Amino acid sequence: MASVKFCGLTRFEDAREAMRLGAAYVGAIFAGGPRNVTPERARELFDAATGGPAAVGVFGADDVDAIAANAITAGVEVIQLHGDPRAADVRAMRKRFGGRIWAVARADGSVLPEWTEELFHEADAVLLDARVQGRLGGMGIALEWGALADSVAALRGRTPVVLAGGLKPENVAEAVRLLAPDVVDVSSGVESSPGIKDHAKMRAFFDAARGN
Repeated sequence: MASVKFCGLTRFEDAREAMRLGAAYVGAIFAGGPRNVTPERARELFDAATGGPAAVGVFGADDVDAIAANAITAGVEVIQLHGDPRAADVRAMRKRFGGRIWAVARADGSVLPEWTEELFHEADAVLLDARVQGRLGGMGIALEWGALADSVAALRGRTPVVLAGGLKPENVAEAVRLLAPDVVDVSSGVESSPGIKDHAKMRAFFDAARGN
């Protein structure tokens, strides 16, 4: 059974629905794209879910001081580094931010980056996503869960695994079965249009991920 993160929030009603469903995390994006929000807007969105999910801020390859400042303004509890971070980036971020740090490892097909192992040693969680040339996110492309299972199992140890990339209500149960992630992360898979969450899809995704 995996915990659920609803990411790419732009509306208060979606943050409140994530809280009502029992999501463990909600995410706001600061790395560009149609779901990008300001740190001030993100704080308002997170406030709409106060007392429920932990707040995650998704950042690209920005200066660590800028990331820390924006994270504090937004009130995030978890910084998600999405700019192909290395272990040194995680360590540098820890000097400026006292919360949890997740590092993203983007797989090319079924092949993880060669530096993935060091991320499992340094980060509080490793998020697996698909690599798409010229894009930070996976653009709704699913990973080869079964092909990755053995390599992920060998690397993870006690470090939580967060699975993103192409997840939706129809396939998340299979992804959980094959890869056994600790958290499943969804954005476009529960939307009617970019940044607009479909609450029926959110409920269906949550139930499928949790085995309900």
